[in-house]
Amino acid sequence: SHDKPSLSAWPSYVVQLGHHVDLRCDYQESSLFKLYKELGPLIPQFHDRTFYRSLLLGPVTPEYGGTYRCYSYNHQYHNELSSHSDPLKIIISGIYRRPVFLALPTSLVNLGERVTLKCHSDIMFHNFILTLHKNEIIQDSFQLSAESHLRGSQAIFAIDPVTPDHAGTYTCYASYNHSPYEWSESSDPVDIKITGLCKKPSLSALMGPVVMSGENVTLSCISDLQFNMFHLSKDEMPQGHGLPAVQSHNGTFQANFPLVSVIQAGTYRCFGSFRNSSNVWSSPSDPLYVTVTAIMDQESEVRTALNRQDPERQVQEVAYLEFDEMIFKQKLTTPISQIPKEFSTDPSVYM
Repeated sequence: SHDKPSLSAWPSYVVQLGHHVDLRCDYQESSLFKLYKELGPLIPQFHDRTFYRSLLLGPVTPEYGGTYRCYSYNHQYHNELSSHSDPLKIIISGIYRRPVFLALPTSLVNLGERVTLKCHSDIMFHNFILTLHKNEIIQDSFQLSAESHLRGSQAIFAIDPVTPDHAGTYTCYASYNHSPYEWSESSDPVDIKITGLCKKPSLSALMGPVVMSGENVTLSCISDLQFNMFHLSKDEMPQGHGLPAVQSHNGTFQANFPLVSVIQAGTYRCFGSFRNSSNVWSSPSDPLYVTVTAIMDQESEVRTALNRQDPERQVQEVAYLEFDEMIFKQKLTTPISQIPKEFSTDPSVYM
């Protein structure tokens, strides 16, 4: 409505205990306002005082939590110049220990599929609150009643099917019914990435996908689409923060991911994203299985054979290192036609 001011909180209406919040009241050309809290104890910092456009509150205590309104005020004539603003809730967080927050089965979710966000605690809370952040601002929040679980409490938020609008950073809080303006400390954030929005890039290992334990390997992600960033996942889990795409001389875009001192095998995929939608990714590349062997340096010819590209045969070698330093090699040759199209993510299959 045009006859009342707008009250907002910066950087957020959820304020950590002991921190500050800037309350801003905007109304036409007016600059002087009064602020009041609807219920609860009076806050001497602003009670019955006028202020110019904004007021910095804090360091906040639990008493600052509540519902606020503002209105334009004429200091000279001591009268109100506007209706009162819509209510603004101020939440004080950090009152209780943080809950645990998980995305199941993974935070990488393909477009149209389902993701479950689980918030739980060993404290018996009444409610759990899920917040969605975009550009570091809370865009939306959802509250569910807690249910008892293993001497504690939990709530499960299901998103099905996911869309690009669901991409973003989620956090979870907990609260009690008798103090709705007092929340727990924020959980660790979970970044939900929505994949499958555009064509997949390709992923390869520059020196081949078989490395000796402790060695370095570089994975190269390439696309003919003009992505701004490339991202890597291992066993369906995002790795790091991504790397900027670099245009190569042939017009493609790529990023090289250095893996340092690799000691565990895994299945890797890469994705591309654009600058204005960093949580919305392309379809995943085909999987690349990186094998780690326990062969001594002088046995590096085994790795060379494994990495050799042979159009007719694929050579697989498994080396066993005994304590008496005797090395036994078992060479298996498999026609290309018999090699499975999909590779298992269970490393034991390749042992």
